[in-house]
Amino acid sequence: MRSRLPPNVHGYLNRHGKAVFYLRRPGAPKIRLRGYPGSPEFMAAYEAAKGGRQADQLGAGRTKPGTVNAAIVSYYSSASWKVLSKSTRSSRRALLERFREECGAFQVAGMHSVALQKIFNRKTPAAQRNLVKALRGWVEHCLALKMIRSDPLREVMLTKMPRTGGHHTWERSECEQFEKHYPLGTRARLAYELLLQAGQSRCDVVRMGLQHVRDGMIAMERQKTDIRFNVQVMPRLQAAIDAMPVKNHLTFLITSQGKPFTAAGFGNHFRDLCRAAGLPARCTSHGLRKAAAAYLAENGATDHQLMSWFGWASISQAQRYTRAANRTKMARDAARLISGTGIGSPSDPVSQNQSQLIEKTGAGK
Repeated sequence: MRSRLPPNVHGYLNRHGKAVFYLRRPGAPKIRLRGYPGSPEFMAAYEAAKGGRQADQLGAGRTKPGTVNAAIVSYYSSASWKVLSKSTRSSRRALLERFREECGAFQVAGMHSVALQKIFNRKTPAAQRNLVKALRGWVEHCLALKMIRSDPLREVMLTKMPRTGGHHTWERSECEQFEKHYPLGTRARLAYELLLQAGQSRCDVVRMGLQHVRDGMIAMERQKTDIRFNVQVMPRLQAAIDAMPVKNHLTFLITSQGKPFTAAGFGNHFRDLCRAAGLPARCTSHGLRKAAAAYLAENGATDHQLMSWFGWASISQAQRYTRAANRTKMARDAARLISGTGIGSPSDPVSQNQSQLIEKTGAGK
């Protein structure tokens, strides 16, 4: 029978197959706990960690001055780390801790691009880019404090990403299939309409509730970037909200236990809904956000209107959709211009079944 871990203790197997345990409390740095749960060494570390002692106090050998380990601990205490959003800190901390497990004992001053390149070469193209994002802020912190003299990431070469086009944008037939399977009044349909009509990420959709609606508009800040967005509650979305039983919850979407979804939990739940509706695996929650952006762009929304609706910080994100919409519109306009002109076919069509005279040229004439 699996033994239960103490409160706020989380564990996982590292790449060497070794069990690693941490004390993780909201708003506090993650603290490594040595030993195995239940052992005197572990319980002593656990009690010290609960008292607020940091990792460098729990194990002096783990954070020797000048090591990568100590530099990462220093970064966690910096202002540049604390200004990041909670979700960004969570994802980057996980990557930094894995890097710390592998390289923590090495001197940070000796960190060079060749060593980093070997680490990156073992990862997929997507994982390489995620690690760069996590290491970038830490490296800048080290440069600012003169821990290192040059940027070791500058010469690291990333593997080229395969051309996948990103998440699949839902097609009209796929939307119709989902709507047919889940009628109004179902939680699945409400989730679908929130994703498509509001066009927001799953981490924001799971936080939406009536308290965010003012004068027919949903106004929130994106969890990932803290950028404010404003979305009109369209008739279809309002109909999906009104069709649900009235419940005293702060979020539109709740689990079968009556609790709000987590972003990851909702993603898995929506994937199961799509599978039950007979949709292909390519249909995901994020694909509906892309479908919403494409629809608005094709109906004339400008770059800045899309930025306001979807909470994008960069105009380049909006231009991807407006450029695609403009190409589609220009192709349709071109088709109307040449319609009936005979362009693309010969002015005097010749039947393939009729024998034709062939004029001889050259020496055989």
